[in-house]
Amino acid sequence: MKKYSEEELRSRLTDEQYEVTQNAGTERPFTNEFDDFFEDGLYVDIVSGEPLFTSKDKYNSGCGWPAFTKPIEQRSIKSNLDTSHGMIRNEVRSSEANSHLGHVFPDGPQDKGGLRYCINSASLRFIPVDKLEEEGYGKYAAEFK
Repeated sequence: MKKYSEEELRSRLTDEQYEVTQNAGTERPFTNEFDDFFEDGLYVDIVSGEPLFTSKDKYNSGCGWPAFTKPIEQRSIKSNLDTSHGMIRNEVRSSEANSHLGHVFPDGPQDKGGLRYCINSASLRFIPVDKLEEEGYGKYAAEFK
């Protein structure tokens, strides 16, 4: 995985994407790109392109951010204890680029494992199913058959 300089990241990312992924920021609830978005496809890290989640594991949790029941592969994310803002939470970061994604909570659908990955849209790029092959993610097409 290529390590991007601050200058490269600032030129590639919007201010909000940079703030979220590099400074553990949080976008406003109910106003972000993927909260109310339910097309079939793959969600990848906006920084590295690392596959993170599929639309098959996305659900409407009502929290104001995209919510997933699990990552596409457990090794694609890592979790850290976050005690900021007077709360105790589990922060979720991408494994390759170490991008801040959001947090994971134990209040997800019980029939799907009970977890809610509450993820900032600004940390994600969406690749529709019909573009997976073209964008180099063809091996994930089987997830949608």
